[in-house]
Amino acid sequence: MNLESYRHVHCIGAGGIGISGVMKFLCAKGVSVSGSDAKQSMITDGLIDLGIPVSIGHDASNIPSETDLVVYTEAATEENTERAAASERGISQMGHFDFLGELSKDYRTICITGTNGKSTTTAMAGKIFIDAGMDPTVFVGSIVPGWKYGNVVVGKSDIMIIEGDEYLRKVLKLFPETTVITNVELDHTDVYKDLADVEAMFAQLGRQTKKTVWITMKDQQRCLYRGDGSARIGIYGYELMQHAFTSWNEPMPYVDRYFANGTQSLDILEQDGAIRKAKKLGTLTLSIPGLFNMMNALAAKAVALEYGIGLQNILESLASFAGIWRRFERVGEYNGAQIISDYGHHPSAIKGTLAGAREFFPTSRIVLLFEPHQHNRTKELFDDFADSFGGADVLILSEIYGVLGRTEVRDESVTSKKLLDAAMQSATPPKEGHCAKDLVEAESKLREIILPSDVVIVMGAGDVDGVARNLVY
Repeated sequence: MNLESYRHVHCIGAGGIGISGVMKFLCAKGVSVSGSDAKQSMITDGLIDLGIPVSIGHDASNIPSETDLVVYTEAATEENTERAAASERGISQMGHFDFLGELSKDYRTICITGTNGKSTTTAMAGKIFIDAGMDPTVFVGSIVPGWKYGNVVVGKSDIMIIEGDEYLRKVLKLFPETTVITNVELDHTDVYKDLADVEAMFAQLGRQTKKTVWITMKDQQRCLYRGDGSARIGIYGYELMQHAFTSWNEPMPYVDRYFANGTQSLDILEQDGAIRKAKKLGTLTLSIPGLFNMMNALAAKAVALEYGIGLQNILESLASFAGIWRRFERVGEYNGAQIISDYGHHPSAIKGTLAGAREFFPTSRIVLLFEPHQHNRTKELFDDFADSFGGADVLILSEIYGVLGRTEVRDESVTSKKLLDAAMQSATPPKEGHCAKDLVEAESKLREIILPSDVVIVMGAGDVDGVARNLVY
């Protein structure tokens, strides 16, 4: 992709984590860039701090006269004012992942995708490669503490590590050298009709991968990807396979995790395929909780080993991994209680996060504020959501978040009140449950009930993160 050929690139959706990453990348490459978004945010403010002009509100006049490419968020339809103006002016347009797909052709691309865990795994892998001096370019769908641009690293090598978004099948714009599929579950029910549809999409990505598809044994045995493309299959997570997936009864060896001083650890033993030997090679220690995060780390380890990074370098890098924005992010304290912000919005993510919190804080009361994300998802996965909150002592549900730019009919048969009722009647209900009509009421309820020894998790992919920041700041 000849970036030097562009006089100016204008980006629509600058407040999104994906488009903002593209803008920062272009800026670092010396390309003139501007952007626009419907509302001001921490992300748009960050772009302005970098000297990138960002207009709040969409208007044809936002597009500079010298613009010869518009990159847009997939939430901006052809009716968007700026997209329509670009069409009238004959300016080339590319969606976010169309751009990344073209860019990735210039790199040895490592794609990290899956229903859950892809942001954290991408950040882990990126950190390992950076610490090892591999100088990669990295695009991640979150903010990583310590990275100059937060959600993107602009390296000089030919390696690119990119988080692959499965929504709208955008990840299929990529043709990676290596792919990691962290897990596969039904999500984005406005796009995928059933789990088989999701599996078929990831199988297609496997066929588009040139070298290796890394996947868990569980997902491979569900016929997700059988190696019917040119890539070989790499299985990661032997160390935790049986422990992580108790419904899968194949006799695989594993070692239990152990916990100390706010960390979880796993001994890495020498192995020949699935056959363990006694020699200990090292210990993988994480300061972030959850079995799922240990699996994420094992995925990052597998890729790093494939690219020639030594095991001890990998373990040292992961030991200092501090987590990322809105993924069990410890925001601060309120009334002596720890306030944690988390992006989880799928039933399995809720369960895994609550289980991880209980492992790290075994004696604390866990208070969960959850904002369901999108009516369609809530309706299609209703029973799974209702069964996912048992790890919380106190549950507060705010009303369902409607996603800007996604067309869906508001189904009044699905409400947070009905979800709360179902949760309290589930096999493992929270001890206490509340419903809030909006986030203002939810925050007020939290301030009323928080005790000094509580661990408060503010969870969801919508605006609920603002509650965590309000409590702390």
